[in-house]
Amino acid sequence: MGELVGAAWGLLAADAPLVDVAQPELMLRNAGEVLKLPNLACLAVGPGLGQMPDAQYHLEAALELPLPLVLDADALNLLAVSAALARKLRARTAPSLLTPHPAEAARLLAVTTSHVQDDRIGAALKLASTMNSLVALKGAGSICAAPDGGWHINTSGNPGMASAGMGDVLTGMIAALLSQGAEPRAALLAAVYLHGAAADHAVASGAGPAGLTATETIESARVQLNQR
Repeated sequence: MGELVGAAWGLLAADAPLVDVAQPELMLRNAGEVLKLPNLACLAVGPGLGQMPDAQYHLEAALELPLPLVLDADALNLLAVSAALARKLRARTAPSLLTPHPAEAARLLAVTTSHVQDDRIGAALKLASTMNSLVALKGAGSICAAPDGGWHINTSGNPGMASAGMGDVLTGMIAALLSQGAEPRAALLAAVYLHGAAADHAVASGAGPAGLTATETIESARVQLNQR
């Protein structure tokens, strides 16, 4: 999987399926088709993207669209190794939102992960400034930072969130809020908090923290969102 827009997934593989029989409600398309869909509200790029030339091509195309853009996972890794892509990101006038974990942030800043962890607020602010983007630096007490120097520390969440797919869930939550018209900074803050609150609710219900899964967090988020 490569790009999520609303309920449409753009897939890079030439033999990608058109239907997911386990979740037939998902709308699967070729990634190039997603980029050309009319009336797009936002794009999320990165989870499952890979780092092959096709991935770089589609990321570059996404960066050129005048849409809110959520970048995670391999989109961040591609930005870290391509000065040209990083320049395109910095030049964007549409909102850009980055959701790196500490190692991804370190690659983008050309420092060590330890350096990021030693000053998480400073690292998040520097990344927001240098990349002209809103940033959620994930981890215990995720740091949400803006290019204007504003920052927040998220208080929800637990150690059970250190499991596969959790970052992809956050990316989807941010994109979902953006697609419904939420202001970008509000979308980032709300999604980061809801992500952690959903995990906390799942743990309180007996689903963790050990063994908590991304799918369980998604299901818990639906409950939490509908109760607020």
